[in-house]
Amino acid sequence: MEEKILEILEGICSTDEVREDKDINLFENGLLDSLGIIELFIEIEEKLGIVLQPTEMERKDIETPNKLIGYLKERVK
Repeated sequence: MEEKILEILEGICSTDEVREDKDINLFENGLLDSLGIIELFIEIEEKLGIVLQPTEMERKDIETPNKLIGYLKERVK
């Protein structure tokens, strides 16, 4: 799952920085914005079968690759 999430983030953020530094803040570094979040949710649903609702989470839950991975792992338990 982690590898798929990193691949999705690399595509959306157009950089491999998300793989090199999994604690990079995606928002503060301009790698993810509101449109990117929607794209992220769509990709996660299509590739991982996990349906995410923006109202169910806070920005802090997905602000770094590690936090996103942790959040999704908790969702599939």
